[in-house]
Amino acid sequence: MSSFASAVQTVCVYAIPLIFAITLHEAAHGWAAARLGDRTALYLGRVTANPVPHIDPVGTIAVPGALLLLSALTGGGGLLFGWAKPVPINTRNFRRPLRDMMLTAAAGPAANALQMVFWLFLLKGLVGLGIYEKFVVSVCTAGISTNLMLMAFNLIPIPPLDGGRILRGLLPGRSGYWLDRAEPYGFVILVVLMMSGALSYFIAPFLWAGQAIVNAVL
Repeated sequence: MSSFASAVQTVCVYAIPLIFAITLHEAAHGWAAARLGDRTALYLGRVTANPVPHIDPVGTIAVPGALLLLSALTGGGGLLFGWAKPVPINTRNFRRPLRDMMLTAAAGPAANALQMVFWLFLLKGLVGLGIYEKFVVSVCTAGISTNLMLMAFNLIPIPPLDGGRILRGLLPGRSGYWLDRAEPYGFVILVVLMMSGALSYFIAPFLWAGQAIVNAVL
């Protein structure tokens, strides 16, 4: 099989778990916000498992697709990430804005953790039934690794990532103020960390754990 055909096959394997990993992550933010008093996303139809309302053509399709192709063609692992359309959140509707924003942010990585468990149990069930069809097993494995990677990436404590929002809710007033000041530079900091390879040190343990889980199941 040519390298390009193999790369296309890799994209097909990752397509379903990746799209749901990204879009359900965003839907979880809207669900948590609605539970905590802000129904803005709910009224706009963004609290749904249907991925279509959440899809950002660039962040949900183009960027992760390009990263997958590049990784497959070069034979490397690489960092896989993407984003959906942000759900609208009005913190003025929260009863306790700082705490509720922290919980809303935490819902995204929690959704990825739950999806990882879903793919794990699906894989375990298939193996238990003696089903080892390569494509199906690969999709389940991709679901586990993709959700672990997205969860790890979003838990990096740099605003505006979820980890930064969570850290902001835990910090006392003055320290939180300085974190807020750093938010406009958050993406610049992330790009520098990506280019330097420093992000891999944070994400690698999650991927090792995911591979260990898959190996234990198989």
